[in-house]
Amino acid sequence: MPIRDLLLALGVVTLWGLNFVAIKWGVDEVSPYLLTALRYIGCAMPAIFFVRRPAVSWGLLVAYGMTVGVLQFSFLFSAIGLGMPAGLASLVMQMQVFFTLGLAALFLGERPTPLRLAGAAIALVGLCTIGAEHLGGAVLVPLLMTLAAAFFWSVSNIVTKRAGQIDMFAFVIWASLVPPLPMLALSLLLEGPGPLLALPFISPQAVFSVLFIAYGSTLLGYGGWAVLLGRHPSGLVAPFALLVPIVGFAAAFIFLGEAISSLELAGSVLIFLGLMLNVFGPRLLARLRPA
Repeated sequence: MPIRDLLLALGVVTLWGLNFVAIKWGVDEVSPYLLTALRYIGCAMPAIFFVRRPAVSWGLLVAYGMTVGVLQFSFLFSAIGLGMPAGLASLVMQMQVFFTLGLAALFLGERPTPLRLAGAAIALVGLCTIGAEHLGGAVLVPLLMTLAAAFFWSVSNIVTKRAGQIDMFAFVIWASLVPPLPMLALSLLLEGPGPLLALPFISPQAVFSVLFIAYGSTLLGYGGWAVLLGRHPSGLVAPFALLVPIVGFAAAFIFLGEAISSLELAGSVLIFLGLMLNVFGPRLLARLRPA
């Protein structure tokens, strides 16, 4: 991979890791439902006027918009708003890798290899270790909500697989038309008009958060990722996503002062090892077999 593309990959990973800090800043002042709506309004406007609609059905666009925007990010934003640490959220969200394996086996007939199953088992032990730290505590519900967000991310991955080889950047932009209305309706229904009326008075930090989530982590992040996937095999690009939790933990420590307990650290290491085995295990085994 050329230095230019390596720097692009690291830039995307940095944007996605910092995104969890931006979410924390956002939900401190803006309700999670409203923040989700604002995110996708920003993603769609004005890009929708300059990017051609991808060659997929409206049904797939709606399905992707619902699973990612209405479900994944509403759960994630709500979890962080209820106290889920931003750094830990960046790691737990990677459980989507293993949810995707299960859904692909169930709906697409893809059989996971023993190494991938072993990776999933190690990550599950790590997740249970983190859960044991918060059993009966205030963070348990946000932890479960973050898992729900990871699950709906995996559902959106299956939707993407159904769409086939498409322009993912255009797909994200056009699917961004779906979440705003449902999320605005949920905000008004569950929270009343107060959060909407308070928008003109939010701090510059919250404004930056909304702009970063919409344009930085989503448009620039997905745009850069789409460029990398267009230039290189997915097997070369995908492992860079393993750096997102590292950036997430570091950013949460620097900007939010978040600490990590010994059990959370042990569980995080196990989840990361499971992810490493899932990504690199099959490739390593393929190299060892001829030897």
